[in-house]
Amino acid sequence: MQYSSWLTLAEQFEEVLVSANLRGMQLLRQALPSGYLGRAAEQLLNVRGPVLIGTGFPVLSTFETDGPAGAIALYRYLQEQGVAATLVCGEPLFGKLSADFRCLELPLNALAAAEDYSREQLALWQPQLVISIERPGLAADNRYYNMRGEDISQRCGCFDYFMRLASCPTIAIGDGGNEIGMGNVYQALAQLPIKPSVTTVDELVIADVSNWAAYALVMLCCAARQQPWQEHLPLNDIFAYLSAHGSVDGVSRRNEHSEDNQPLTVTFALLERLDALIVQHDSLVSIQ
Repeated sequence: MQYSSWLTLAEQFEEVLVSANLRGMQLLRQALPSGYLGRAAEQLLNVRGPVLIGTGFPVLSTFETDGPAGAIALYRYLQEQGVAATLVCGEPLFGKLSADFRCLELPLNALAAAEDYSREQLALWQPQLVISIERPGLAADNRYYNMRGEDISQRCGCFDYFMRLASCPTIAIGDGGNEIGMGNVYQALAQLPIKPSVTTVDELVIADVSNWAAYALVMLCCAARQQPWQEHLPLNDIFAYLSAHGSVDGVSRRNEHSEDNQPLTVTFALLERLDALIVQHDSLVSIQ
């Protein structure tokens, strides 16, 4: 696919990812410089060294599906490309994933030591890219909040300083306003009923469901490399795995194969829309 066509495809993906406007992301898209999805995908395509992927949003005594599913998809894709990826998360997610994935633990409720810990780990791992997907972001009062405005600080590990102190590019994915990276559009978030995060990153990517942005990034990378994307997104397997380890939907708070109250049938329909755009661009290139 020609580069100019690929960039146009990425911007079309951006539009589709916020088309349902479940939590006001269409408004935030207007506050972002266009092309953010393509720029984030280029970082994934070009990275050669270690990548840290922070994820995990606490819900009740467990974790939600949105975030970990997308993080696993990105992790698997990077590993298949020969790039060493590590999932960064706190308990209970860390204990569930560490048997099957390379993981780094975020200590819970340890904000006072978080800056030193983050600096030490960044020096140890020497990442070339740091990604956050659906990680709670610190609010202006240095606390963490969920979408209901509940203070969840005691159940959160701090990934914010990984983003703030990293000497490499940083990408954050979010869907509501209280996630790491939303500091990039802090003024626009005043119009949403949320206690917003103030943590900024180099590139903020938004979607109606954070996982959807991760899937779209994998699809864009596959399109750039002229690879089929389907084998890289085994979502039924990923959700079965997470469900077996106690995940819940972040909205319904039930153990089910859904993300932010969206059943996987909705996700698969969205992926079909994105795939149709890829096919359309491939067809245009082939006749030029």
